[in-house]
Amino acid sequence: MADPLAPFHWLDEHGDVLDDIFCVSFFRGLAPADVLRRFGPDGTAGREMSFADLSETVAEFVASTSGGTGGGHVGVVRANGWSVAVELWGGHATRRVRAAELSRGCEMVAVSRHDYAEDRFVYAVDGAVLTSFIPHSPTERGGGEPDRLNPAMHRVGMPTEPMDDDEWEASWERLYGHKIARVFALAAEVTGVPFTRDLLDSPLLVGPIAPR
Repeated sequence: MADPLAPFHWLDEHGDVLDDIFCVSFFRGLAPADVLRRFGPDGTAGREMSFADLSETVAEFVASTSGGTGGGHVGVVRANGWSVAVELWGGHATRRVRAAELSRGCEMVAVSRHDYAEDRFVYAVDGAVLTSFIPHSPTERGGGEPDRLNPAMHRVGMPTEPMDDDEWEASWERLYGHKIARVFALAAEVTGVPFTRDLLDSPLLVGPIAPR
């Protein structure tokens, strides 16, 4: 039987293409330019870049700011009716207030990895965060409809019901090693867009992120 996480194991690797801090968000029905306007200051206009160019732009921004305000830029690519936004060295889309702002009038799924703080999954619709959790603790969910994605979560092997201490420890050990791959598999279940390496081969529309 094929491993459903196989397309996403590259996202588990420490210090790989996206490095140790990043966020990927998916917006149904929005064009990349519309997504940039939501992230950026008024009048934001993007420019086309390769992923390598985005990485260099973010590295220069982080060096000039000591990394205190994230990567400063987001790159967006269109995929199967969704726009996929990549924040290197950032995680705006999984912050509760910012997720509500970004998802107004649309459906948004966001996943962040932060090797030195906390990873997070967020599902938001029209300004409301419906489901939110830490990837290796999916039984502890917040949001207005925490059970909304339960069927999709079960399909990728995520438990959703409360557990006793022994069950929780066994679940934690099973989930932790591939927590990022599994949560990206969940994002693919919800959006129909697998976040695979080849998406980063396409040109990205890049713009600044407004500080919050």
